[in-house]
Amino acid sequence: MGWWVIMPTMKQLYTLHTHTVEFDGQNTIQEMVNRARDLGFNTIGISNHFIVNPIITTSRMYHFAVKGGYSTIYSESFDEVMKKFVPHYENLEQFQSLNPDIKILRGMEVDFFDNYKWQKGFEKCVATLKPDYVIGSGHFIEYNNTLLNSHDWKRADYGTQAVLLKQYWHNVADAAHSGLFTWMAHLDLPKKVGLGREDRWQQNEANALDAIRESKTAMEINTGLYRSNCYEPYPSNRILSMANDIPVLISDDAHADYQIGRHFDEAEQLINQFKLKRFQLVK
Repeated sequence: MGWWVIMPTMKQLYTLHTHTVEFDGQNTIQEMVNRARDLGFNTIGISNHFIVNPIITTSRMYHFAVKGGYSTIYSESFDEVMKKFVPHYENLEQFQSLNPDIKILRGMEVDFFDNYKWQKGFEKCVATLKPDYVIGSGHFIEYNNTLLNSHDWKRADYGTQAVLLKQYWHNVADAAHSGLFTWMAHLDLPKKVGLGREDRWQQNEANALDAIRESKTAMEINTGLYRSNCYEPYPSNRILSMANDIPVLISDDAHADYQIGRHFDEAEQLINQFKLKRFQLVK
């Protein structure tokens, strides 16, 4: 999925990691498009969650999603998720015809699961949907026949946390090696809950970067973590310092229109500071 060229000096005028109200966002497609246009962006990609696993209902997060009204992001089968994404993509095409002045791309943020059956099922969906790009992600780890997300990792005992973190970074590397993704999202996701910050995880991070590099996948600087309790993006400076030959793009991970383009200036400074290569999607 590596559709990119290096743009060494151009400021990023697009946003591709966004979510809408049909899934777990707060705003409609048109509202997201309007905000991107107001910011002077020439392209917006809608990349709602594509999370498929037959034991997804074992996750505590699934039940929170049901209560919160955004369970659409979870599916137990590929047939189920296709019933959501086929009309969703048709809807995006209609909005493109209504907004000819701005490019609207069809993306998806996909949770990777490292087994043959899942990968074959996913490849079949991609062949049918033909997305413009696919974001690789990993919010869940399969552990003892249950899906655990980052909040579950935080509640685990210290020894189990270490096992889960090792598995997380192993999954990131496997996802990159799979060649299924255009770029990898929020690499050091566990720091969202305060995990994996120690230097002892640097080798795991380096191994994942090697996989991204070897597979010619890109990575994002995700500005969604710029908040009062952790004023920095994903990934950390430690990771960015090892990624100078991997193309990067800035992602706002916007779940609401006011989040589009958030902290892009700070991310631009990091790109310059670490002399990172720039990504641009080419279709």
